Amino acid sequence: MTDVFGAVVPGRPTGVLADAWGRSAVRDVVLTVGAAGLVGLAAQIAIPVYGSPVPITGQTFAVLLAGAVLGPARGATAMLLYAAAGVLGVPWFAGGTSGWPVATAGYLVGFIVAAAIVGQFAALGADRRPWYTIGLMVFANVLIYLFGVPWLALATTMDLPTAVMKGLVPYLMGDFLKIALATGLLPGAWLFLNRRHKA
Repeated sequence: MTDVFGAVVPGRPTGVLADAWGRSAVRDVVLTVGAAGLVGLAAQIAIPVYGSPVPITGQTFAVLLAGAVLGPARGATAMLLYAAAGVLGVPWFAGGTSGWPVATAGYLVGFIVAAAIVGQFAALGADRRPWYTIGLMVFANVLIYLFGVPWLALATTMDLPTAVMKGLVPYLMGDFLKIALATGLLPGAWLFLNRRHKA
């Protein structure tokens, strides 16, 4: 295994979490479709935000978790599948909706990019230590907002400061909680695998 600085760490599982028990084409398809479904399921946890077309959901947590577990290619593919299927009619966008999400399409693009980035850094070891995981999750959330908030402004004719207030600020507390949860889950899962590997 190589860590985020490129150093080889002998005697530990390599790759991302999804590959800890091997890899095959069938497994890749199942994991990719399953990750898309997980995001769709998390999107059903939707709390409306007054004055904003963007609800509070569990999507971002599922997106970033999928990217870290699956790696860049499968993570991004899963998010692309989620977005494309929802646009084509699968009712698994927030609140069971489907079709082209005019105001929130930028967040979907951000999901694809963030899953790829998180997956790449996870493959280099950034999901194995809490501080690295925190930094990675913060960075990935920023990426999602960099795509989502300007799109929200353009799609709704809000000015950018209003879009920030409507499409970013109300979600920060939830993001902190999701980051804390990921920081416990991902390094904890690797610690468990490393202990099993040594046993």
